[in-house]
Amino acid sequence: LSMHRSRNVFAASSSSSSVAIYDLERHNAAPDVLGWPNSVDTINAVAFNQVETSVLAACGLDRSIVLFDLRTSMPLTRTTLNFACNAISWNPMEAFNFAVGSEDHNIYIFDMRKFDRALNVLKDHVASVMSVEFSPTGQELVSGSYDRTIRLWNRDQGHSRDIYHTKRMQRVFSTMFTPDSKYVLSGSDDGNVRLWRTNASERSGVKSARHRQALEYNNALIERFSHMPEVRRIKRHRHIPTVVKKAGEIKAQELKSIKRREENERRHTKKQFQKRRSEREKMVLAREK
Repeated sequence: LSMHRSRNVFAASSSSSSVAIYDLERHNAAPDVLGWPNSVDTINAVAFNQVETSVLAACGLDRSIVLFDLRTSMPLTRTTLNFACNAISWNPMEAFNFAVGSEDHNIYIFDMRKFDRALNVLKDHVASVMSVEFSPTGQELVSGSYDRTIRLWNRDQGHSRDIYHTKRMQRVFSTMFTPDSKYVLSGSDDGNVRLWRTNASERSGVKSARHRQALEYNNALIERFSHMPEVRRIKRHRHIPTVVKKAGEIKAQELKSIKRREENERRHTKKQFQKRRSEREKMVLAREK
């Protein structure tokens, strides 16, 4: 379900491979139905563009991402990935960029104008990404995963800057930022909604002038000496649950094995004469217009 930013309109996904557009001002009118020809799989998620509000994105179980134009009620383009996507979110500050959470544990950021490769790949989760959302500033993302963790990301970096978890929190299916970007909300399989700070060490409330100066001084010191190994290690250290850490080690070994196998195959076949594909290009299988 996704609400239009300025109109009383919302889009709903369905199991019939189509997206229904409901206008709340026309109670008796039938919804407009959008879909890609010959598509038969369920639509997982839909999202309205927050800047170009006539553009709607949808992802389905057939591993496709489809863009629709509400002005013509027609699909614009369709891209097929290696894995299905569970969530999609538009950047509220950049009209052409959006992020998708994939079944291969990664988050991909795309530019709708150049769909043959991703702008960035965010890696750290060890299970399917079930939710992804941009912050109101468009500079950060929050994601929830089947591995029972929440991660915060800088848009331009490939790994998470923070990880949140509790013993009782189960699989995370929904995450979002508050409008001031200071807090994150999460909904998980244990039936609870949790509120988190986007900066775990930051405290709410009015700060005195002396306190603000001390914080600024400490941040300046950390920034100045962040190149030193010990300072960098302390700054980057995060406590990770044993299960997630072990799964990450297993995943790293599997990826290393796959890469070694691909290199051996490349060395002894005609693939050695072909141009290498980057990680941002490998996951795009096909594009249709």
